[in-house]
Amino acid sequence: MSIRNIAIIAHVDHGKTTLVDKMLMAGKLFKEHERPGDLILDSNDLEKERGITILSKNASVNYKDTKINIIDTPGHADFGGEVERVLNMADGVLLLVDAFEGPMPQTRFVLQKALELGLKPIVVINKVDKPNCRPEEVHELVFELMYNLNATEDQLSFPTLYGSAKHGWMSNDWNKQTDNITALFDAILQYIPAPQINPGSLQLLITSIDFSTYLGRIAVGRLYRGELKEGQQVSLCQRDGTIVRTRIKELNIFTGLGRVKVPSVVAGDICAIVGIDKFDIGDTIADFEKPEPLPPIKIDEPTMSMLFTINNSPFFGKDGKFVTSRHIYDRLQKELERNLALKVEETDSADAWMVFGRGVLHLSVLIETMRREGFEMQVGQPKVIIKEIGGVKNEPIEELSIDVLDDYSGKVIELVTRRRGELLSMEKKGDRTLLQFQIPSRGIIGLRNNVLTGTAGEAIMSHRFIEFQPYKGDIEKRINGSLVCLETGTAIAYALDKLQDRGKFFVKPGDEVYEGQVIGENTRDNDLTINITKTKKLTNMRASGSDDKAKLAPPIVFSLEEALEYIQEDEYVELTPKSIRLRKILLKEFERKRTSK
Repeated sequence: MSIRNIAIIAHVDHGKTTLVDKMLMAGKLFKEHERPGDLILDSNDLEKERGITILSKNASVNYKDTKINIIDTPGHADFGGEVERVLNMADGVLLLVDAFEGPMPQTRFVLQKALELGLKPIVVINKVDKPNCRPEEVHELVFELMYNLNATEDQLSFPTLYGSAKHGWMSNDWNKQTDNITALFDAILQYIPAPQINPGSLQLLITSIDFSTYLGRIAVGRLYRGELKEGQQVSLCQRDGTIVRTRIKELNIFTGLGRVKVPSVVAGDICAIVGIDKFDIGDTIADFEKPEPLPPIKIDEPTMSMLFTINNSPFFGKDGKFVTSRHIYDRLQKELERNLALKVEETDSADAWMVFGRGVLHLSVLIETMRREGFEMQVGQPKVIIKEIGGVKNEPIEELSIDVLDDYSGKVIELVTRRRGELLSMEKKGDRTLLQFQIPSRGIIGLRNNVLTGTAGEAIMSHRFIEFQPYKGDIEKRINGSLVCLETGTAIAYALDKLQDRGKFFVKPGDEVYEGQVIGENTRDNDLTINITKTKKLTNMRASGSDDKAKLAPPIVFSLEEALEYIQEDEYVELTPKSIRLRKILLKEFERKRTSK
């Protein structure tokens, strides 16, 4: 049986996971009515909620005696570590583009990696049934993008398919609607090369790690040459050059959505290996007698750091199961095994660690996952990593693109240039404008909030890391100070009503609050300590009209990323499975005053 290994690339929300579902259905893996409305590949809760792919997954379909291994890739540049490994398993890529939006910056990030690895692309222009779509223009844009990314002649002569993944059809001509997606399968067999199998001894590059409570760590990778058998003795070549002799206990290959145990695996297929203990991503499984390692995967370096510490607020341990430093440390160590772009360093304190990642999204996904597993912790303000290169201070620079209604483009340019962003290009698309900037990573922290407020929620923002460049100078911080709680207790409507002119609140009547908690944003630039637990003094005098109900503005509710981008240097975000609170690092007012002096 011949094999095709194909990775799917698409921007967030362009219909990638839907397309994979339709491919699996076409492969008779299950019927439409068995899994109504469920996207199979985005199986992680967070992925379902955010509608993004974070972890790459494998599936396979059989078509005309060919096994097609489908590898789902994350679309976001923050998950660069994931992308890099996944593409190492593929021989070609399916580039999925929305027929209206065209190629987006994050598509560009993954596509660039794929073209560098010499993979052959097939372009699928999806959602051609949407009103005001522009398939021909989008096709031109894709060609331009590939040309700008230095694609080879062969890569530039890519085949293009049009269709609608949602309605389950694909065709070579967007005006001719079909009733199935066989055109896509035929294109894969025709244009994507079968895996190249070099003669020689055994070589398999470990590109991802799975974990099972019964079997321990499972190595997943693609077999480049040779054959693997159950019970075979092999050499594990580690990144640092050490060679460990070991034995394979069990082999699995991917069929459909699951794995099946097999006695042997041939070169070109993707498999999972049980029984190898101490391995890492990028290690090679090679011949027992004459091991030849493959070049290890290079991984993008982190651009941002954040302090993780135990929860020591007055409310610690109320919601969470795991609250001690031991729990948090073990969980971070476990994350390092499969999250390539992450680094953890110990600090002077036994209860705090510096965690380095690819951006606020990359780190917030880890934090959110831990929260849901029952952890309680506190995290500090995200900080950008500054490097000394040749005696000059350098910082990470990102390419930022904002798609916005014409009326708001001036406002967006003003917001971005205030944060040391430089406008590179403006491009009109109907009644919208696409703005491209270069901006320091520091400038992006907290920018989304301002842009959405300034454009009445109409902006679509995406960014990707380019390189380190000399430091661009200071950036203005959040102007308003915080409203800080004076006493521990319950927030009272009467007190909140009387203090409404002081600013906007993050809490509502009946919420439990503690001393030092940040409960709102001050209208001025300094911090203000207020008491919202004060009740009304009752007398037996009645005055007409004075006992009207308090009219309160609804509180501001932060998502995790918004909270991380909002806090100042002397504040933490406190996270428990049930709540996200902001607090001052020093809870007592006299301590804060003493340090400010």
